[in-house]
Amino acid sequence: MQVRQAANVVELLEFFARRGEPATLAEIADELSWPRSSTFNIVGTLVEKGYFYEPRLRGGYFPSPRWQSVVQVIGEKDPLPSGLLDLVDKISTRTGETTAIGCASGLSVVFLYVRESRQPIRYFAEVGTRVPIHASSAGRAILSQMKPKEREQLYRKLVFEKYSDTTPMGIEQIEDELRAVSERGYHQSNSEYIPDLAGVSFPIALASKRLSIVAAGPVSRCLERRPETARIMAAAIRESGFAAPGTLADRLDAQNVE
Repeated sequence: MQVRQAANVVELLEFFARRGEPATLAEIADELSWPRSSTFNIVGTLVEKGYFYEPRLRGGYFPSPRWQSVVQVIGEKDPLPSGLLDLVDKISTRTGETTAIGCASGLSVVFLYVRESRQPIRYFAEVGTRVPIHASSAGRAILSQMKPKEREQLYRKLVFEKYSDTTPMGIEQIEDELRAVSERGYHQSNSEYIPDLAGVSFPIALASKRLSIVAAGPVSRCLERRPETARIMAAAIRESGFAAPGTLADRLDAQNVE
């Protein structure tokens, strides 16, 4: 469920991120297909709060630096370790695929940091991208860190929408896949939510959060390469010190092999 007023503020910020320069109320209303009265009320409120300003009188409005200062303070209160961001960059470079850090958000996983592949055909993702927690390898890598009773509570809230022919459509399918990981050592997906997308994920050991790291790309390039991708990821995770117990990365660490 979306609250329209909150969604409007987000749309407004994204509009200015694309535009990169001030805009008049009329330009905002036309671009976003908003009523002029609603545009005036939203922008006026943000001006009063100090989040928007007029760089030039009657020259249009633009977000003020207050957004950046507030976001910076928030980021400092709950940062991702720099070593974890370096790990994402390293895996993306070694695999050649888009790589991201995910965290649970209700029934979804939200990406907190993304390094996109440089290949012309790739998985397009960005910070804030959300995927279903049960229909993605990134999500199941987080589910695997939950106790059974906690997963049961989450399962009661799921709506099993069929996104593709490979989407898990029941609790037992999800649990079967989680059990399969004990032998395989990593989580994997094949077009379960996004068509033509194959991915590999691992849980990440971070005391304060349940996180996962995923590398994904087009099926034509990545489906058969999933075991190889997993080995590359496992080695990088082991080197970084973020290997969660019981994963391939952890087992490689115990065996002290690449």
